[in-house]
Amino acid sequence: MGCMQDASDSRLGTDSALAPEGADAVDGVVGAVDVDGVDGIVASVRTDRGAGPVGRVREASLLLREILDLTVDLEADVGAELNVNRRDFEAMQHLVMSGPLSPTEIARRLDVSTAAATVIVDRLAAVGHATRQAHPTDRRGVLVVPNPASVERAMARILPLISGVDEVLDDFTVDEQGVITQYLTRVVGVYRAQLPPRI
Repeated sequence: MGCMQDASDSRLGTDSALAPEGADAVDGVVGAVDVDGVDGIVASVRTDRGAGPVGRVREASLLLREILDLTVDLEADVGAELNVNRRDFEAMQHLVMSGPLSPTEIARRLDVSTAAATVIVDRLAAVGHATRQAHPTDRRGVLVVPNPASVERAMARILPLISGVDEVLDDFTVDEQGVITQYLTRVVGVYRAQLPPRI
């Protein structure tokens, strides 16, 4: 997810009750694609088992899209449970998986400005999911440290998904797993090719 994802752009925060106020409000709804846009196209593609404006799409491609949709739903559900919007939950995932990070590093990973990252950290701190602590080697720096209780709550939802998906591979032979890995590796490449290079 996010981290789980980095692999997928989540849409946490599309619920107005979770969307933050202020300059970063747009971040709370980033990824909520207009139904007349990409999602509208996807909906058309799903009609008649893949017939649509982009032609017939094979079942595997439709299932990949469904996985993306389910990931969005799951992240929205976990985010609501933790009382954070999509962008804040994305930051939380980095903190959960990597441990303490500087605000600058959070900004880099989320591809936002340092000012926006500061607002995100403020919100996480306000609901008790993170604290700021002095950097051990940089006297002027700070680290954003995840609350262990929040990490435990998040992982209680994320770990079953990770292990469950991995266990599905047990039903395939080693050769079949290799084919699955090759396919997904190429899919990841297609996705990355649609993004601008990161500096």
